[in-house]
Amino acid sequence: MLALKWVDIDLDAGFLQVRAPVHHRNRRDGGGYTLEAPKTARSMRRIKLAETASTALRRQRAHVAEMRLAAGAEWCDEDMVFPDTSGRAQRSNHILQRKFQPLLKRAGLPLIRFHDLRHTAATLLLHQGVNPKVVSEMLGHTTVAMTLDVYSHVLPDMQDTATQAMDKLFG
Repeated sequence: MLALKWVDIDLDAGFLQVRAPVHHRNRRDGGGYTLEAPKTARSMRRIKLAETASTALRRQRAHVAEMRLAAGAEWCDEDMVFPDTSGRAQRSNHILQRKFQPLLKRAGLPLIRFHDLRHTAATLLLHQGVNPKVVSEMLGHTTVAMTLDVYSHVLPDMQDTATQAMDKLFG
């Protein structure tokens, strides 16, 4: 998310392209960040956006335009979707400590890792009957077997759906 650039998003077609994760360097190593190749080729993927995501990204684009105007000459246009106030990639600890954790607290939710949102989304999609192959592709897993291994706790309830389908077909 922190490496996402506007060039990676086609809001009209409703797609997002995952190209690279952002890696921040320590200050002792000169600071800054790099966009590096993902862990696997499958990590580079095209994801269909839900309408709610497209709407939120349109609002974010307007917010970034306001940030750019406020920063003036200090703005470093790196085309980031979620930039800091100067236009550069935000640090993950900044997002967690100043935005995500306070948001959880205001909502009365327990503190969770940001990565847990990914697991929650996958679990909810599988519970909704989304094909595991599609969920696997969205997550960028190398195989559907990996997705099924990680989310196997979701599958026992899904067997009820399968047996009901069989009864409907042959009952």
